[in-house]
Amino acid sequence: MLKVLHIMMSITVISLAGYGMITGDFTFQPFMILILSITMFVMGLREFQKGNKGYGWLGAVTCLFIFMVFIQTFLWL
Repeated sequence: MLKVLHIMMSITVISLAGYGMITGDFTFQPFMILILSITMFVMGLREFQKGNKGYGWLGAVTCLFIFMVFIQTFLWL
């Protein structure tokens, strides 16, 4: 379940990033950052399930950092 969710969100992030780069329209960038944050959270959960606590915590901390960037970016607009 988490693997499928991870793959779907990764494809969404890559698609939104590609759209922004090709068209030069960055209106979806805050949403891309939010989905990236959720993706990192799912990656951290998967690592915790595998027993890799170090990578799990790294994913959780990265998720929090990216979420703070999302909040700052969303408020900036």
